[in-house]
Amino acid sequence: MVAAREAGVHEIYKVGGAQAIAALAFGTETIPKVDKIVGPGNVFVTIAKKEVFGYAGIDMLAGPSEVLIIADDLANPSFVASDLLSQAEHTPGISILVTFSESLVEKVIRELKQQLSKLKRSADTKKYLAKFGVIFLTKNIDECIEIANTLAPEHLQIITENPRNIQARIKHAGAIFLGPYTPVALGDYIAGPSHVLPTSGTARFSSGLSVNDFLKRTSVITYSKSALKDTYQDVLEISGAEGLDAHSRSVQIRLNLLKEKAKAN
Repeated sequence: MVAAREAGVHEIYKVGGAQAIAALAFGTETIPKVDKIVGPGNVFVTIAKKEVFGYAGIDMLAGPSEVLIIADDLANPSFVASDLLSQAEHTPGISILVTFSESLVEKVIRELKQQLSKLKRSADTKKYLAKFGVIFLTKNIDECIEIANTLAPEHLQIITENPRNIQARIKHAGAIFLGPYTPVALGDYIAGPSHVLPTSGTARFSSGLSVNDFLKRTSVITYSKSALKDTYQDVLEISGAEGLDAHSRSVQIRLNLLKEKAKAN
């Protein structure tokens, strides 16, 4: 609300759920229609955003949340396990570990079992970790990077000896968290710059919500009389190929008028 005030926002409505998406898209007696709807929500909110797209713009259809962790044999297994669990805690949340270290895999599995028993939501977290959790044991770091780029995860954690070297080879990720002391939880609550991120591989072609989502581009085109004359033959050929003679006539009618004026002078 402080950020909203600083940005000059003077109306805030405390509403939520699919019904709030409908109100924003179509307007009610108390809530005016908006042009764009953005932000996170549960499955009902996501489906509602899909239904109203076209009546209003939306940022993306996101979910379920996911993390992919690239870790080497120097990674702390307790750190890795805790990050996998924090993602599974979303119920559902997709937790993926990619590593070439067999010893790390064994240690992480032990840590998962130990840490699960201490969680308040251990039953649900265990259920979704079993359903949506996976560990890839690769031959080398190159295969780890290949898997990450193929899956294009929402959150990518790199817990390796030289995380920036790995990061330089990443092509697709919503947000990248470097090093052992940068858990995704920081991005959830504190770090930013955005926590509305592309999921389900859509990071291959889209980015996290930002100020750019509220910017538009408009083309402004103007032709002189001579430029119109020079372009006519190209328009005639293309519109003729498409069978759209009204297009070429919209140019021809202007050229005819120019010819008439030229004769009159």
